[in-house]
Amino acid sequence: MAKVGVVGTTSWGTTLAVIMARRGLDVHLWARTPDEAAELSHAGENTRFVPGVEFPPGLRVTASPGEAFGDADVVIVAVPSRSLRDNVRAVRDGLNGSAVVVSATKGLELESGKRMSQILSEELPPSLRPSICALSGPNLAREIAREKPSSTVVASPNMDAARTAQSHISTPLFRVYTNDDIVGVEFGGALKNIIALGAGICDGLGYGDNAKAAFMTRGLAEISRLGVAAGANPLTFAGLAGIGDLVATCSSRLSRNHSVGEQLAEGKSLEEIRASMDNVAEGVDTTAAVVSLAGSLDVEMPIAQATYGVLFNGVPLRQAISELLGRAPGSE
Repeated sequence: MAKVGVVGTTSWGTTLAVIMARRGLDVHLWARTPDEAAELSHAGENTRFVPGVEFPPGLRVTASPGEAFGDADVVIVAVPSRSLRDNVRAVRDGLNGSAVVVSATKGLELESGKRMSQILSEELPPSLRPSICALSGPNLAREIAREKPSSTVVASPNMDAARTAQSHISTPLFRVYTNDDIVGVEFGGALKNIIALGAGICDGLGYGDNAKAAFMTRGLAEISRLGVAAGANPLTFAGLAGIGDLVATCSSRLSRNHSVGEQLAEGKSLEEIRASMDNVAEGVDTTAAVVSLAGSLDVEMPIAQATYGVLFNGVPLRQAISELLGRAPGSE
């Protein structure tokens, strides 16, 4: 029987573990402490992040990296971007040396601006580096856990690794496509969270569908510019990991980043919003990382810059919006 190990008892990590176990795979979900593993095992569900979704018989929770990953064919890392490096360091000695390792994290490292696959490449043993993949797409965990149809993309320069991940992660209701553009897939997944913050602001201020559609479209232009400057294939941003993920995250009330934008529009501070959340809204840290990265690549990103001003420099929302609308007209 195929075996999969999942790093992270997050909503997304738990959801991926559940849907693969439902399909009949042998799945181990790794928790950081024995107490957490025992609590999840006893409850038979993740009551904090995915309440009401029972663990299938093939899903086991453990705090032992060797038990979770020692003979796993595929290892999926689904933790917040700010803790990915530490989590990989905690489990890497227990990994099977021939496993395919998949990042399911949509973000950039705050300090370095590096993509998650770059961090994996730095932290994993040399034998595992050629088989690193990234998973991204319009994937709202709550819908997928409740067996609503969805699609995603698994990307790697190594198409054998991508196809192995595809065969393990795919289910009848979760359709997985492959792509060789890991740079584009990761940038699409990370940067759309910045645009989702702004889409939430648009909705919170009642600006209407025209404004949000225009904002999303110009946001996609920014995502594409930075991605291409970093080596991505521009066509990737027309696919599931680009426009597909952008539409889902900017439109759904299930989106954490959209929710943060709405709350900012209500006048709440970022500190208040973060303190009230169990999950992480990746768009906040990604905004800070992207502004620095865009400067180093000489890429113009006015939406990201405006969002950074609102989040970190105290720029009032309406001032930031007025400055965006007041920019000199240009060609599309």
